[in-house]
Amino acid sequence: MPADTAISLGDFLRSRRTRLDPASFGFSGRRRTPGLRREEVAQRAHISATWYTWLEQGRGGAASAEVLERICSALMLTDAEREHLFMLGLGRPPEVRYKSVDGVSPRLQRLLDSLEASPAIIKTATWDVVAWNRAAAIVLTDYGALPPGQRNILQFLFRNPAVKAKQHDWDSIARFVVGAFRADVARAGLASEVGELVSELCSVSSEFDALWRDNEVLRHGDGGGDGVKHLQHPVLGPIALEYSAFSVDGRPDLAMIVYAPLDSEVAQRIKVLAAQSA
Repeated sequence: MPADTAISLGDFLRSRRTRLDPASFGFSGRRRTPGLRREEVAQRAHISATWYTWLEQGRGGAASAEVLERICSALMLTDAEREHLFMLGLGRPPEVRYKSVDGVSPRLQRLLDSLEASPAIIKTATWDVVAWNRAAAIVLTDYGALPPGQRNILQFLFRNPAVKAKQHDWDSIARFVVGAFRADVARAGLASEVGELVSELCSVSSEFDALWRDNEVLRHGDGGGDGVKHLQHPVLGPIALEYSAFSVDGRPDLAMIVYAPLDSEVAQRIKVLAAQSA
């Protein structure tokens, strides 16, 4: 680790340590300086007090991801602080930490709703849709008409004939979705959590089973080649939507996908239908 990086890491650790209240952790006794002592942090992180002291002094050497996670827990770091610590200690962000999601913040929902002509959704790392706008309900799927446990994109694609029929090139879409799903699940460390879903889809869909056995890994930008989704909509007819995926600020396990109609007339018709459904 470069000397200046080691010093920055030590300074950051020291600043986080000194802000903590010893009494809240069950530590007592008179103190000359605020916060926890180094040996108390080491005790909470289950690491050597000497080594932790060296780490704060910029001479402890590179820490492993496992040790950094222990220190994050010991210092009760926020997600932003955890990411900063990993960038200082390892030069890379930490692995995505998955959180269960029931919905999104009002601010994020307002952002979705402001996209009147562009279908937009928020999905989790396991490809469950947790938020959407009216345009998405009209063009993609009326997620609000489904129970929360049935809003999974893979379930739609491989088990819903109506959704499958709307796809212009279902084979390419299916290949992309399975490959990107595999990558997202692995990145979030959720392989065991999706085992039941994968087993169920393998049993009911020979197409999914074949694609899953292929072990192909893809990401957004790899599917469809040109970033354009073609649909055969029952009301709008054949439409083309340019799509982009974005990480949600502070929630790397969530992604926002926005579909922008390439035809201005289609965009206007979506806005009219959305207004009528309000």
